[in-house]
Amino acid sequence: LRIETGSGIKTLKLDVKDGIVGSVTVDMGKAEVERMMKLKLSDRTVSFVPVSMGNPHAVQVVENVDTAPVLRQGPLIENHPAFPNRVNAGFMEIIDRHHIKLRVFERGAGETLACGTGACAAAVSGIMQGLLDSPVTVHAKGGVLDIDWAGEDAPVMMTGPAVIVFNGTIEL
Repeated sequence: LRIETGSGIKTLKLDVKDGIVGSVTVDMGKAEVERMMKLKLSDRTVSFVPVSMGNPHAVQVVENVDTAPVLRQGPLIENHPAFPNRVNAGFMEIIDRHHIKLRVFERGAGETLACGTGACAAAVSGIMQGLLDSPVTVHAKGGVLDIDWAGEDAPVMMTGPAVIVFNGTIEL
């Protein structure tokens, strides 16, 4: 499938078995990665790697995502003057070289259960820092995604389960 999004056309590959879609792989495009930055917040300085997946992310490594100050630091990072258009704040716990836990404070929305671009940004950030190896399995409160990235000139590939999350009718 090809789907037009706000950040361009995305190509999706469906994994179909017995007529049922089991998973979907999305070509998320190339990541734009910047150098490590330090950001002064009210009570501390945090280090992170800025990554754009068509939308901006600031991903920091934390010891434990369950106790990370997501709700306190998230708004401070999102609205910091260093980001005039605001930024998504990612909090990444490294389990091993192929597994992470992630929480994302999404700009304009607050903490979300899952964020596909945030999962991609976190995996890319960890790989760029030499902390992770591709592929990376990202565990968020809303589910699990697999991120595969071959390096700077390659697209980021995101794979996740195909599940129905909503049924509805729109009358035009």
